[in-house]
Amino acid sequence: MKTVLITGANRSIGLETAKQLSKKGLFVYLGTRDLQKGEEVVKDLAQNGYSNIKAIQIDVTNPESVLAAKNIVEKEQGKLDILINNAGVLGDVPQDSSTTSVENIQKTFDTNFFGVIRVTQAFLDLLKKSDSPRISNITSGLGSLALHSDPTWKYYAVKAVSYVSSKAALNAFTVTLAYELKDLPFTVNAIDPGYTATDFNHFNGPGSVESAASFIIKHTYIDQNGPTGKFFSNDIEDESEESPW
Repeated sequence: MKTVLITGANRSIGLETAKQLSKKGLFVYLGTRDLQKGEEVVKDLAQNGYSNIKAIQIDVTNPESVLAAKNIVEKEQGKLDILINNAGVLGDVPQDSSTTSVENIQKTFDTNFFGVIRVTQAFLDLLKKSDSPRISNITSGLGSLALHSDPTWKYYAVKAVSYVSSKAALNAFTVTLAYELKDLPFTVNAIDPGYTATDFNHFNGPGSVESAASFIIKHTYIDQNGPTGKFFSNDIEDESEESPW
């Protein structure tokens, strides 16, 4: 049975991804900052027919929490097959470049960028023990500098400095990590689930969590010859589903 860790998985897209992967027969570590809330979610899932899901406490901004989670997975499984870095924050709003404080930008980066690096580096040795390790960094189309430079793009006016910058940095980390691991059986990709209606955006997005989760899984749970170092987006309307960086 393959094992997956999903950070920020106690609600919204992360939770739906956990549900769909459980149905595919994977063992899912449902990452949550609040273990009690996570265990309540898992209990509810079990009552609705979902199995092989376990809540695990992990605060991506806290090194001790990340290490403790890694130790649990290592003790129970000995390896990790898939890491989905899903935890993220929008940051305080408004986010004007000229007025947003450095402290607020740093706070957003600590989850969206440094948190991903912290978790990935901690779990990398467990991933290397897998026959087909997968790392998916959940990003946003708002992290595309190419699209932000295109006045015809439908989200061109959304220039939230903290969030946009953190996701652009995450994309850069994905590219460099994929290159570093290119000679190993890894796939490392940035995946944008699209503008999805969740509590993250006050349910304003046109997409559903079911579609978002399916898209993440489509570009994560791939075969040995799958692409790596790519940026896939559910908002790109062509067959490649690749977003410009």
